[in-house]
Amino acid sequence: MGVAIRRAGETDREEVTRLLDEAFQDDPVSSWIFPGADHRRRTHPLLMGAFLDIVLDAGYADVTEDGSACALWLSIPAGPQEEDEEGPARLRAAVDPGNERVELVARLTAEAHPAGAAHEYLWMIAVRPERQGEGLGTALVERVLERCDGEGRAAYLEASGERSRGLYERLGFAFTGRPVALPAGPFMWPMWREPSHSPPRDR
Repeated sequence: MGVAIRRAGETDREEVTRLLDEAFQDDPVSSWIFPGADHRRRTHPLLMGAFLDIVLDAGYADVTEDGSACALWLSIPAGPQEEDEEGPARLRAAVDPGNERVELVARLTAEAHPAGAAHEYLWMIAVRPERQGEGLGTALVERVLERCDGEGRAAYLEASGERSRGLYERLGFAFTGRPVALPAGPFMWPMWREPSHSPPRDR
């Protein structure tokens, strides 16, 4: 049985923000940004909401019909991109003004982002903890990768752990060769996928 997926809109903002918060509360990168558990519980939802607002404004979010998983994407055009130098600082001011790590992670990932070829950027993907392992994340990603393959378009993401890196490798992504090293924190793994005429299937 296939996974029913639809495009999320403004009316889904509260539900999708809650899903992102739940899925990433214990993620290594989220734990690095907000090292204090109590502070993370209070402030992490604000960061997830800010990320979602950016994507709803400039990209798109897919969500399963039952609300158990979502994927946030941006479509990046070909050619050099105009850098928003003030974007990370604005994000920090809106989410947690005293926390420089909010701004730093945005700057480091922006620096690692490849320029040149047009591609779909998988910013975040979230699955409710109790539903992980059911193939929902794979279904969300494959939906877009099939379109990428049909259009001859590449895809890009940053994996936040070895487990997710392995999943993305099975979907045809390859590590670009230089991790994003968060100071005194975890690595993030930039990964690129060239379009294929025969999209790989989950094994």
